[in-house]
Amino acid sequence: RNARRVSLDECRRNKGKRCAQRSTDDECPSIRSVDRNKYQIQIPLPPKIDPSVTMMTVEEKPDVTYSDIGGSKEQIERMREVVELPLLHPEKFVQLGIDPPKGVLCYGPPGTGKTLLARAVANRTDACFIRVIGSELVQKYVGEGARMVRELFEMARSKKACIIFFDEVDAIGGARFDDGAGGDNEVQRTMLEIVNQLDGFDARGNIKVLMATNRPDTLDPALLRPGRLDRKVEFALPDLESRTQIFQIHARTMNCERDIRFELLARLCPNSTGADIRSVCTEAGMFAIRARRKTVTEKDFLDAVNKVIKGYQKFSATPKYMAYN
Repeated sequence: RNARRVSLDECRRNKGKRCAQRSTDDECPSIRSVDRNKYQIQIPLPPKIDPSVTMMTVEEKPDVTYSDIGGSKEQIERMREVVELPLLHPEKFVQLGIDPPKGVLCYGPPGTGKTLLARAVANRTDACFIRVIGSELVQKYVGEGARMVRELFEMARSKKACIIFFDEVDAIGGARFDDGAGGDNEVQRTMLEIVNQLDGFDARGNIKVLMATNRPDTLDPALLRPGRLDRKVEFALPDLESRTQIFQIHARTMNCERDIRFELLARLCPNSTGADIRSVCTEAGMFAIRARRKTVTEKDFLDAVNKVIKGYQKFSATPKYMAYN
């Protein structure tokens, strides 16, 4: 009885102190253990959402706009219809009595602008952008990958509007087969949890799911069926006009001389991706730095094309390289 009276006295004395600390606890909500004898907070327990999930690439508002994307007019229009329109004008779908698409699959060669367009859509809609690499969800413990997927969608629901972008989704979304390997079974559990989450949220809600892959033929049909990933958008290699626009986009932030023939540079880069062209522009700037000049000339761009584009093709076509592969 005496011990109980002492503990109650301590509680009354510390009442004002606890009220002063209440605001700081509300700002950083988490689960904590309490000593019932002294009514004091002892050990902070782990948060509800794992730090490995909250540390994923989260951008409250990306700084990429549609003007930063060269070409891809058809892809931009389709992404705006599927992602931007339901988030900005949901009343149009309510009036017609239809549900907007839940997700989009972006497929194409690497470096063609899949991630860039996803960030531009997030910027347009003022949505939080969460990028998840497929291999990050492959865990060695049973059930860890599925738990991370659940917490990821739980974190997305807490946002006003959120776009979840699964990059390299073929790492976890491959077609299912039974070979007795435990690792493959764990990957399949993670993929099934993604399917479950796609079925679990409202199509008219504030979450949109985008997925990107280079191998759409390896994905499981259950992931691709309508109602989960309703749209498939192909990102092909840019044509001549698109390559010219990409050169102009990267060159507008560079200190270049006037009258550079970007169409000529685009013709010298056939079958090149946007990432290749960006590498050419960076290398052109390196040529100017080596020459100790403050402006980039057309000759710098031509030398960069020969080094980045032509040099790579020359390396890939050597007999030694072909024999090795």
